[in-house]
Amino acid sequence: MIEIPQPRLAIVVTGPTSGGKTALSAAIGRRYGLPIASLDSMKIYRRMDIGTAKPSPELRQELGFEMLDLREPWQPFSVADYLQELSAAASRLGDVWLLSGGTGFYLNVLREGLFEGPGPQPEVRERLAAEGRQDGSLALHRRLLEVDPVSARNISPEDQRRVIRALEVFEVSGEPISVWHQRRTPLIAADRLLLVGVARPREELYRRIDARVVRMFDDGWVEEVDRLIAAHDPPFGPEAAQSIGYQRIAAALLERREARDEIETIASRTRSFARSQLTWVRKMPVEWWTEEEQEALLERIGTVIETSARGDRWPAADSERLARRELV
Repeated sequence: MIEIPQPRLAIVVTGPTSGGKTALSAAIGRRYGLPIASLDSMKIYRRMDIGTAKPSPELRQELGFEMLDLREPWQPFSVADYLQELSAAASRLGDVWLLSGGTGFYLNVLREGLFEGPGPQPEVRERLAAEGRQDGSLALHRRLLEVDPVSARNISPEDQRRVIRALEVFEVSGEPISVWHQRRTPLIAADRLLLVGVARPREELYRRIDARVVRMFDDGWVEEVDRLIAAHDPPFGPEAAQSIGYQRIAAALLERREARDEIETIASRTRSFARSQLTWVRKMPVEWWTEEEQEALLERIGTVIETSARGDRWPAADSERLARRELV
């Protein structure tokens, strides 16, 4: 069983892509002298800088970032690897951790513990994937609904990877994956976690996503992918291949098509990804604050840090902050 050191307090800035996590984390880090640990499953890869929206070199030098550039894109990396790296970084993070990122799966593991059920079964997984290709993702999801209705309600039919994993666990163990999840133990105690996010209207978030994708292309995303293709064949392992945009740009380059023609498709997929991120975080007790309320949020964080240092329970969040989860 994997364990990590218990911080006195872990402040987690989470939410959808392009929502303003890095800017808010930087403000918190500056105010309270905290380094920032990335909670992003794609920022762990070297050479993938522009398309993963890593913090700038200047910001990294100013604040100090952990959990970045841990593997090459063609190397495997799991959530267990993430936890081991986080444990190794614990002494540099101090007793108050500041984590920033939108990988809901990583955050969920910190809150609820690591899944200790059956490991991957490649033959079963490939058979299920082939059935999904033949019959469609909805057919797999209907099968999941029959054997594990709890998981089926929480997994979108479009998220075929998780649907297949849930079916795989049931086939191998005879028990639903939702039952296995109930046996987990939190890695960071709930009374040590403060979750905050930036609340934005959906239309504004989509505009920010669209503008960011264009900016990434302007900043040299195509050239970054071209260098990855030259560095290794294939340039992406199974995990890094899940990053949005890189595979489409690589395919365009290898097929000698205009890579910028992929902008709208990549933006559309990023908006869809943002919706799935929001689905994750809406299930969590995130306090949602607008940009205009940043100073009030920073003051609340200061109160929480001081209260946790005394060993006391910090003041509960205003119910309005939690209710805003339906508005973002």
